Amino acid sequence: MDRGVSILDATIATTADGWRLDRALADAVPTLSRERLKVLIASGAVTRDGQMVRDAAKKAAAGDRFAVAVPVPTLPHNEAQDIPLVIAYEDEHLIVIDKPAGLVVHPAAGNLDGTLVNALLHHCQGSLSGIGGVARPGIVHRIDKDTSGLMVAAKTDRAHEGLARQFHDHSIDRRYRAIVGGVPRPAEGKVDAPLARSATNRKKIAIVQGGKRAVTHFRTMEVLREAALVECRLETGRTHQVRVHMASIGHALLGDPVYGRTKSGHKALLETLGFRRQALHAAHLGFIHPVKSTALAFESPMPADMQELFTELHV
Repeated sequence: MDRGVSILDATIATTADGWRLDRALADAVPTLSRERLKVLIASGAVTRDGQMVRDAAKKAAAGDRFAVAVPVPTLPHNEAQDIPLVIAYEDEHLIVIDKPAGLVVHPAAGNLDGTLVNALLHHCQGSLSGIGGVARPGIVHRIDKDTSGLMVAAKTDRAHEGLARQFHDHSIDRRYRAIVGGVPRPAEGKVDAPLARSATNRKKIAIVQGGKRAVTHFRTMEVLREAALVECRLETGRTHQVRVHMASIGHALLGDPVYGRTKSGHKALLETLGFRRQALHAAHLGFIHPVKSTALAFESPMPADMQELFTELHV
């Protein structure tokens, strides 16, 4: 293969036997979305025994092995920008960032620069995993723009693949702190409800039968004034998972502009404090180092704005 591409080996799992090729490859290579794989297949970047496979609808067979050629990131599309980062951990393979609320993870329509990717390109001097493609170098997972807290990025493809495998296997320990409306009863439990893009509003995620399985474990940490501080542990990591799941049991996150149902008393407090985001913070991140095989765990205290909200709501 030419320089400028990263070659990923993909073996079709037994559970994916008979699936469409794009779906089966997305299962085998969780770092790549199904849509991205469709594009790669159509462009001839997927081969089996050296032969290009260009039909994304082709049925896959268990045990089939494919090579996926993924272009490495190039800098013209993403400018390295000197944006301050709070770094919880860094070595030659990966970096753990404590992301502030308001920082977009990667460039997209409406946010072409000023993102975490731009900051990482500057800080890491371009040394980031290429598996995420040109637009998302180093990005293994995301947290919402207005959610604060811990996330990990990969500097090498080996680290990226190892981390992605742990996310795919649900072995990453991710715990969020959320301030929700009302007090959950019972105080702890599990929400097991599949999520997919809403059929009526494509910008929203909804509980949809036939969607991707999503599981959130929650427990009440402290009862507040008509609210509660809740820890949410993710068994899966779907888009907007905590926000949708907590809203589905009647305890939407305070300040959530999309899924929230804020009471008048809380709304007045949020306005007074100038708190204009979902009260959600990625407080704990634990995983096995994908190269060194050591256990790593990180904690991040609630940021000042969320701490102030918590204090004001304290009974």
